[in-house]
Amino acid sequence: MKIAIFGKKIKRDSFSQIQKLFDILNKNDVKVVFYEPFFKCLNQKNSIKLHNTETFKYHYDLNKSFDFLISIGGDGTILDAVTFIRNKNIPIIGINTGRLGFLSNISKSNIEESINNILNNNYTTEKRTLLKLTSKDKLSKEFNFALNEISFTKRDSGSMITIDVFIDDIFANTYWADGLIIATPTGSTAYSLSVGGPIVVPNSNNIIISPIAPHTLTVRPIIIKDSSKLKIKISGRNRNYLLTLDSRNEKISLSNEFYITKANFTIKIVNISDNSYFSMLRNKLMWGVDKRN
Repeated sequence: MKIAIFGKKIKRDSFSQIQKLFDILNKNDVKVVFYEPFFKCLNQKNSIKLHNTETFKYHYDLNKSFDFLISIGGDGTILDAVTFIRNKNIPIIGINTGRLGFLSNISKSNIEESINNILNNNYTTEKRTLLKLTSKDKLSKEFNFALNEISFTKRDSGSMITIDVFIDDIFANTYWADGLIIATPTGSTAYSLSVGGPIVVPNSNNIIISPIAPHTLTVRPIIIKDSSKLKIKISGRNRNYLLTLDSRNEKISLSNEFYITKANFTIKIVNISDNSYFSMLRNKLMWGVDKRN
C-alpha cells in the first residue's frame, strides 16, 4: 500500500497521536510519501520520529499508484489537498487536528482504530462534486475548480457590486450585494451557510446560489440542479473585485465574464464511522438542538 501524507503545520498537543499514526503505517509496511513542506515541518519536531523520508512537492508528483492521501489538519487542509489530487481519484482520509472537522472526520483520539479499519478494508468512500470555473479572459489560477464554493466579492468597504446571473443562457436575476456565493452541497455548511444559505445533503445533485448582504430583502438563496450552466457578469463603481475558489483568491477586473459548471470528476472522502450526515450536523453544528429535548 502507498499513502501520501499532506499537511501544513501541527500543534504540539497532536504530537503523540500523529506519532501513533506513523508507527501504525510503518508497522503495516505502508509506503509513505510526505508533502515536502510538511515533512520539513515535522522533521524539526524532535518529539516526532519519521520512518520514511520520501517526499512529493507538486500535484504531478502524485499518480494513481497512491491508494490514499491522508490529510492532517482541518477542513481547510483538505481543500488544499484537493489541488494536489485533482482528477487522480485518490481517496482522502481526513484526520482532524483543527476545530470543527466536517470533511476531516477522524478525530485525534480515534486514529488507531480508524487507520486499522482502513488497512483492513473496513471503510466506505463518498464522492463529492466540484465546480469548474472558466472565463473569457485567462485566469491566473491553474486549478480552476472548487470543492466548497466559488465567490465574487467587493474588495473594499465601498459601494456594492452588481452581479447578473444567467442560468442555461436564461436571465435569472441581478444581485445588488457585497458579493455572491456559488456553492456545492459540500460547501453548503461553509461560507454559504454563514450568509443564510440552506444546508444541502451531499450527492443531492444541486448548486446553491447565495447573495452576500443583498440590498433587496426579497432576494434569497436559491437551489438549482447541478447540470445547469451559470454565466456571471459583474459591474460596479470600482474597477476590481475578488474572486475566490475555496481558500484561493485573486483580484479580477470588471471586464471579465465567468462560466460555472459541475466538474467532470469527483473527490472521494473516506468514511469509517457509522454516523450519518444528520448525526454529524447535530453533533458539530448543533443542528436542531433544543433544551426541551
